[in-house]
Amino acid sequence: MEALKSPLKNVNGELYIENVPAVKLAEKFGTPLYVISESKIRENYRRLYEAFSNRYDKFRILYSAKANTNISVLKILHDEGAYVDTVSAGEVYIALKAGFKPYEILYTGIDVGDLELKYILDSGVMVNVDSLPQLNRLLKFGIPEVLSVRINTEYGAGHHEYVVTASKFAKFGMNENSALEAYRIAKEAGVKKFGIHMHIGSGITEVTPFIKSGMRLLEIARKICTELGMSFDFIDFGGGLGVPYRPEDQELDLDIFCSRLVGLFRSKLSEFSLGNPELWIEPGRFIVAEAGILLTRVNAIKILPHKRFAFVDAGFNVLLRPAMYGAYHHIVVTNRLNEKPAEVYDVAGPICESGDIIAKERMLPKMCEGDLLAVLNVGAYGFSMSSQYNSRPRPAEVLVKGDKIALIREAETFEDLIRRQRVAEWLEG
Repeated sequence: MEALKSPLKNVNGELYIENVPAVKLAEKFGTPLYVISESKIRENYRRLYEAFSNRYDKFRILYSAKANTNISVLKILHDEGAYVDTVSAGEVYIALKAGFKPYEILYTGIDVGDLELKYILDSGVMVNVDSLPQLNRLLKFGIPEVLSVRINTEYGAGHHEYVVTASKFAKFGMNENSALEAYRIAKEAGVKKFGIHMHIGSGITEVTPFIKSGMRLLEIARKICTELGMSFDFIDFGGGLGVPYRPEDQELDLDIFCSRLVGLFRSKLSEFSLGNPELWIEPGRFIVAEAGILLTRVNAIKILPHKRFAFVDAGFNVLLRPAMYGAYHHIVVTNRLNEKPAEVYDVAGPICESGDIIAKERMLPKMCEGDLLAVLNVGAYGFSMSSQYNSRPRPAEVLVKGDKIALIREAETFEDLIRRQRVAEWLEG
């Protein structure tokens, strides 16, 4: 029998997402289909918030919007009291539409163009600058009310080399000398409120990288405060907390993680005379990954002399992580939860690429055409990394709360594939 965790249930061998049968969702909305559990999002947010706020009361979670920017997801988190961490003008726009106030939005652009910088200033959100050239261009257009500097502490971590964001060779952030100059320029330009920020990577499941990088961040903060006679309103320990993707993976020990990180923070505030700033973190995956399930239908079972394929209707246009990162996502056969694994399959998508494999050599119950699979832990970097590659429309998204169901993003149509295209006038016939 397949062991399941919230928000999933085994009801007489059938998969339920909260109180809704997966088969019912697939029949009503078609496949592939992203399903999001509202209760799981709230549960994860509250568990993380309580673990930190019980140890340091001036604490804030900034949800990392790039994990999942569906406006309903953002509204849930705004309702929970989150701020939001954004990395593009588009994410700022969506966050504002979801109800976040400008002072609840932190924008961290990676050396973007002037049009984006102008939009950000006009929006009135908090700005986190990535380089001296970016700061200098920003100040030509105006003075932000709150400004932070992204520090490259050179201590990074993550589940894959592509998601490590701090090292001597990383494209992100400023070193100590550049940061000192940036704060000097910003202070002289008239900025009144400051923060300091780091981001070390994504999918991190232990505290040591945060301790190493956080220590360096606090040392740099002390130097800036001492030399420039300023203070910080917040210190942002950015970096994505990991989740267990494989059944045997261990969950992040929140008690140890929070105790050690808050302990470091508290001790250095006093030792380094850093005042009483807020402590911020920027989780995305931790909050939404386990809340997302991808339902996909088996189109064909293809048996070769040395391989057995289960071809499904979701390819890497729908879920990119396995192809891009070699990522593991657990898969269950929604109508065969009580059956024992019997055959080894490669679960493959319909994209015309050899790399379009969702799962390799996966032991699953014997399947046939029409079976419905559930790919788990796809709430983070699932739909947000999807595409129209091979001219395949993106799927729908559905929100579930108890036995309630809401369509929160319509499936694209063929017309959507060409909606913004125009034929050159000389080709009109």
